[in-house]
Amino acid sequence: MSQEYRKINIKDLKLDIFNPRLPKSKQGKDEALIIEYMLLEAATLELMMAIGENDYFAGEQLLVVPDKEEDGKFIVVEGNRRLTAVKLLSNPDLAKVKKESLKKINAEADYKPTDIPCLVFEEKESILKYLGFRHITGIKSWRLLEKARYLNDLKEQEFKGVNFGQACRDIAKMIGSSSSYIRRLLTGLTLYRKVEDEGFYQIDGLNDTKFHLNYFVDALNKQHLRNFIGVDFNEDKPVEKLNPKNLKAITHWWFEKTEGQPRVLGDSKGLKKLDAVVSNEVALKAFSEEGATIDEAFDLTGQIDVLFRKEIDKSLAALTRADIYSTKVKDFYTGMYDDLKTLREIALKIRNYQRQRENQDDDF
Repeated sequence: MSQEYRKINIKDLKLDIFNPRLPKSKQGKDEALIIEYMLLEAATLELMMAIGENDYFAGEQLLVVPDKEEDGKFIVVEGNRRLTAVKLLSNPDLAKVKKESLKKINAEADYKPTDIPCLVFEEKESILKYLGFRHITGIKSWRLLEKARYLNDLKEQEFKGVNFGQACRDIAKMIGSSSSYIRRLLTGLTLYRKVEDEGFYQIDGLNDTKFHLNYFVDALNKQHLRNFIGVDFNEDKPVEKLNPKNLKAITHWWFEKTEGQPRVLGDSKGLKKLDAVVSNEVALKAFSEEGATIDEAFDLTGQIDVLFRKEIDKSLAALTRADIYSTKVKDFYTGMYDDLKTLREIALKIRNYQRQRENQDDDF
């Protein structure tokens, strides 16, 4: 992977209009649209102030490749926000938004660098391995959707025609990650693209900048949710048997809000409950057709009995350890007596509820 260090004038550097970090709606357009997006979404003003005050840090080279369509020009594969910042420091008229802020920053800037340190690579593909380590497993992590787009580009360029499972294993070795994580990211992106293709099911406010890909990626860790959506990791094409109806339903449950709240949260607790609900016919019908909340539907799965027993077991284990430690404690903490009284009250409350349940059919 050969590269050449050079300083290149910003007039010869072009933003990457197919940058995987850009939302799909912004890709393949022109530099003006990218500059607008960078100003509105990517904290570019703050970066401009930092460069204007401290100059451009030589250790932050842009990674570039020669532009095949225009001799003497280079496309920035890595460092588009930095390039946007220095371009605007030299020419704030490039922007159609944030004009007052740009005017102020330019007036106060001590430095307006024009020759930027770059590493020039022969091909864009030569940079992909480095970016994978740096932004997926390294210290400068991308958003999940950006990671997935990058990995998909890498798969298409480096492992085209390779079995899906093998490609995931090869990519994992290349960037220092796990194959199961790569598999879920790529499959999650496929699901996301289907949702995107359906116009996000016309869910109010949902678009490519508001979508949480981690909901799909985390859900794919749960067998019942995989089955519900129609994903099979044993197949070379995991989504070949996709259930479009259920994909639409689960997207609505996660993202459509009533009074500011979705029906199911996409966090670990929410996914755990939803995984149990979709595996139980009665609970799923109550939730999807009869208006039950996720908690009410979860109660119908019988899982609550298991969780109750687990919590009692954990509490008993913790109290047993506390009992062992008590013989070695030098100074019992203030408030311990009140805590022990509370524990006793909770235990009695549970016992009394059990007795009520056992005697509820007693007519006397």
